[in-house]
Amino acid sequence: MPVAGRQAPQATWHRASPAPVVLVSGPERLLASRAVERITAAMRARGEIEVSRLDAGAYSRGSLAAATSPSLFAEPGLVVVEALEAMNDDFLQDALAYAANPDPECVVVMQHAGGNRGKRLLDTLRSGGAPEYTCPAIKRDAELVDFATAEFERAGRPAPARAVRALVDAIGEDVAEIAAACAQLVSDVDGPIDEGVIARYYGTRVNATGFAVADAAIAGRSAEAIALVRHALSTGTDPVPLVAALASKLRTLIKVGAARGRGLDLRALGIQPWQEERARRDLRRWDADTLALAVQAVAQADAEIKGASRAPGFALERAVRIVADLAS
Repeated sequence: MPVAGRQAPQATWHRASPAPVVLVSGPERLLASRAVERITAAMRARGEIEVSRLDAGAYSRGSLAAATSPSLFAEPGLVVVEALEAMNDDFLQDALAYAANPDPECVVVMQHAGGNRGKRLLDTLRSGGAPEYTCPAIKRDAELVDFATAEFERAGRPAPARAVRALVDAIGEDVAEIAAACAQLVSDVDGPIDEGVIARYYGTRVNATGFAVADAAIAGRSAEAIALVRHALSTGTDPVPLVAALASKLRTLIKVGAARGRGLDLRALGIQPWQEERARRDLRRWDADTLALAVQAVAQADAEIKGASRAPGFALERAVRIVADLAS
């Protein structure tokens, strides 16, 4: 164990490596499992290991000592302790005792998903210098796109930005499902992973997303936009994210239009280069007056969808039609 009082710096999950005691913290469980996988792989690269798992919430006194005892076959041990955020008092007492005198031949990985429970143990581990690897939540759209981009790059199969965007639009906010989709594409596709590939694998889902509806409406393709809206609603898609996607596209157009000739940093406004390129192309159909009318129509639809109307589907379709007509 590192010298007490010297807090080890935090690092992100992808730098996780073995140590007598390792803290993996943060709410993103997929990233936490990746951190454990990295530690496990590093240990197995040195030879055979014995792996044990404990649940801190359903812990029985003495289990940690038993799991970290020397193996009968002298194999290094890896003990993964899950759910520290739900730890019981027996685990807390055993873990505090173990942290004071860890076995240098064993690696104990403690996973804490967040919250205040177990703060005494976390403070002890941190002040004792245990390395900590963070697994922050991935929720924002840009974070999901960055995660999918990194998944392809990690596999040695970088994908173009528009293909990644289409995949995230198709899958949604489930990080584990995005990771699984990336893995499937890397495994199944021999050539480039482009928009055509994404459409082939996830075509129905891509076509029914809010961004597909928004793209069609912003481009003035009224019939296509209405057809996509009706398909999305008929397959159970909530109208709220559909209108949110349309509002997001309009905000992007307004930001890019306002930045013309002013030297503004669009990245600082959350606009990626591919978004800027598409927005500049779309702006050929728009001016300040039509954008203002479109924003009003979407705002009205948003209010109606969220309770001001008994016909949210009709409100959404009307807004999409108004936007498409303004663009055309």
